[in-house]
Amino acid sequence: MSRDYAAQPNTQVRRSDRAVEDEAWMVEMLSRVPVGYLATTHDGQPFINSNLYVYDAARHCIYMHTARVGRTRANVDAAEKVCFTISEIGRLLPADEALEFSVEYSGIVAFGTAHVVTDRDEQVHALQILLDRYFPHLQPGRDYRGIIDEELTRTSVFRIDISEWSGKRKKIDGPFAGAFEYPYSGSVEQG
Repeated sequence: MSRDYAAQPNTQVRRSDRAVEDEAWMVEMLSRVPVGYLATTHDGQPFINSNLYVYDAARHCIYMHTARVGRTRANVDAAEKVCFTISEIGRLLPADEALEFSVEYSGIVAFGTAHVVTDRDEQVHALQILLDRYFPHLQPGRDYRGIIDEELTRTSVFRIDISEWSGKRKKIDGPFAGAFEYPYSGSVEQG
């Protein structure tokens, strides 16, 4: 008899040998992977969008921002339950049979509630730690003007309060015959 996967807990990983429960590993990965994906819904229609984000370990939440108006803001205003994920790919692992081809990977899925941050101090905190994450070599007041109130009126700052999360990875230690890195960087084309 087949298992009812829809009845399983959200964070249960089907392949338990690939589940990661090490929170330090998850925090490190959240600090390293540059882009996350936020899933929202509206009237039963799922939406997903990519965003820069920052994990705030002290508050166990994820901050991100978007335009003041738009699909993400409308969806979060209508339904606060969200899912957020990050992932990365490792080596590609060829095999003698098509079904046995594989890839190294790691990822995190977080479930929680998204809130539009309205407190000015929290907005500034969230936006500053976002800037600090992506531009750590630049300092407000030295390299750029710090965040001002006018800028806060032009953006929606979101806090995703994580209620549960899970990690998953497949990694082969050592050499693997024929393994190679994915040949495309995924960076935006210049020109």
